[in-house]
Amino acid sequence: MKKYINRKTALAAAVSVIALVLAVSCSQGSSGSDNSGSNKERSALQVILERGTIRVGTTGDFNPMSFKDSTTGEYAGYDIDLVKQLASDMGVKVEWVATDWKNLVTGIASGKYDITTGASYNMGRARTAGYTLPVVDVGTVPLTLKKNAGSFIGWDSINRKGVKVAATLGTVFEEQARNLFPEAEIRIVEALARDYQELLAGRADISVTSNIEASQLIKTYKELAIVEVDGPRYGNAIGLLVPQDDQVLKNYIDVWIMMKEKSGFIQSLKDKWLSLK
Repeated sequence: MKKYINRKTALAAAVSVIALVLAVSCSQGSSGSDNSGSNKERSALQVILERGTIRVGTTGDFNPMSFKDSTTGEYAGYDIDLVKQLASDMGVKVEWVATDWKNLVTGIASGKYDITTGASYNMGRARTAGYTLPVVDVGTVPLTLKKNAGSFIGWDSINRKGVKVAATLGTVFEEQARNLFPEAEIRIVEALARDYQELLAGRADISVTSNIEASQLIKTYKELAIVEVDGPRYGNAIGLLVPQDDQVLKNYIDVWIMMKEKSGFIQSLKDKWLSLK
């Protein structure tokens, strides 16, 4: 029989870990040996618990991770369910804060929100923001119009003059498109527009995105197809963004993610949202 961590025991252990980290942080700040500002403010974790809400930045344009349900107008997706469960386990409510990819990192750095929904690991982002443990693995694939699918077989077929490749400003795909297709014409679109919309409008031949989003787009838009390639490029992971200097909050969420992986909750979200067929 598969064994799972007892929830009460695991939560108690997690609280003990956070309490220990807080104690160490406070003792360092009051010892006088470090005046660099380590005690200038409390962890966002304390503020969230006292406030009773966790502010979550999300773009709402990344199906099936975070998107607006056309029927209800509410946010839905893998990340949304994940964060709602996190808030429930913390005993707080979620306050959604709309943002876009260009401003995702500056929003976390400026304190506009406490965490974000998922963002691909990226060293540029990591210079300004912190990441939690991964919540899902991804790779990059090219999309095209189904009627043009025969014109592109393999990655190299895209990297040629005259081919227009669309990517969304502020995403990891912007840099990836430039690296993958130096001979092609790169068209960068800014939110609220998206790269795949350039395909649908006939202004681009190719767009690049994650295999997760691509699998949903081809279901939603029958005109689109994933280019026949030997597999995704840029294997990566997605984590939640947190304030870079708030190790207490990061530790707390990392412990929670590990517990949810052990309990089977993370797998249940993958089964619900991340069909890659």
